[in-house]
Amino acid sequence: MRNQPNQRNQKVLISGASVAGTTLAYWLRQHGFTPVVVEKASSVRPGGYKIDIRGAALKVAERMGVLDEIRRNRTDVRDAAVVDADGTRVKSMDADSFGGRVHGDAEIMRGDLTRILYGLTADTVDYRFGDSIARLEQQTDGVRVTFESGRTETFSYVVGADGLHSRTRALAFGPEQSYVRDLGYHVSIFSVPNHLGLDREELTYVGPGRTALTYTTARDTGAKAMFLWSSRRGTDAGTGASAGAGDDRPDLAAQQRLLAEAYAGEGWEVPRFLQAMPDAPDFYFDSLSQVHMDTWSTGRVTLVGDAAYCASPASGQGTSLAMVGAYVLAGELAAADGAADGLAAYERALRPFAEANQKLGPANVKRMVMAGRVQVRISMLMLRLLQLMPGKDRMMTKVLEPIQRAANAIDLKTY
Repeated sequence: MRNQPNQRNQKVLISGASVAGTTLAYWLRQHGFTPVVVEKASSVRPGGYKIDIRGAALKVAERMGVLDEIRRNRTDVRDAAVVDADGTRVKSMDADSFGGRVHGDAEIMRGDLTRILYGLTADTVDYRFGDSIARLEQQTDGVRVTFESGRTETFSYVVGADGLHSRTRALAFGPEQSYVRDLGYHVSIFSVPNHLGLDREELTYVGPGRTALTYTTARDTGAKAMFLWSSRRGTDAGTGASAGAGDDRPDLAAQQRLLAEAYAGEGWEVPRFLQAMPDAPDFYFDSLSQVHMDTWSTGRVTLVGDAAYCASPASGQGTSLAMVGAYVLAGELAAADGAADGLAAYERALRPFAEANQKLGPANVKRMVMAGRVQVRISMLMLRLLQLMPGKDRMMTKVLEPIQRAANAIDLKTY
């Protein structure tokens, strides 16, 4: 690791104890900076949904010394199938092929990953839970930060690692609507009882304009239900930003109402999943969106992960982007002679990788959510025929190759 003398002990504020935030805290500490992480929640967030770590992100995890632990905490989902309205399995295959995972890629619950990453730095990094940034004031050699708690402090850099609806981005760059592009879909996920008795399995049901799936993992006695649907159906048709941007996002009751209305009259197990929704402790709802910005930095404020270049869950690469982006940002800051050079080098190194992975989202979601009944019927017929053909798993893997190309579309430096 190279430590520039002028970078040693410079304080860096990271907003968000996210995957990007905790990864960045680790690497900044390794390079001689003094990271401080502020997180509005009372602790690192548990639970969440399953995510993938692929390609270059595996190298980052290996260099952090946590790859073996990540693999020990894999979901171990073994089988995946597409089902029809009666629950009949139309197409079955192993879960890794279904998810486009190869060469040791790891699927893990988001909460398990953040716990592992937080554990690397919990004793060496100043984590300030239950607080957040209220105001930023750029100065010649730093950023003066006022926190919601009333405290003020000056940092050499401020990094927004606070997700799609980044408060840091809004304060430094302007309203969310200028950068967040709604792809025209909503996503929701929450815990449900495992009434189907699944054992490390994933089932997907496709209806016109709406998809539902459920899965169980190795360390969870319950199940998750996930919904992905076109936001151009029903009461929120054509609004684009109807899931809400910034402070305009609907409250919990409105979110659950939108989901119930979108799936009204749907078959398979959907009604039973919706019955469990009001009691779910981990209900999640949002638009399926991406973040596109001409620059990720202004002065000494910069962004990482979803705050800067969200590719959307449909890309399958949000977590990997967060880990790789944090690694590159910390390394380029450490290698540079000054703030401007380091932040510019971070963008030059990472932007092609981020853009390659963002391209996956719009293409993937069109395969995940069918436009109408005719398309659904044709797709189910093709899957039934595919089930009978030799080499069927290889054919499916071929369809999913673009995600592997994007996941490896960067040569990681050793800083």
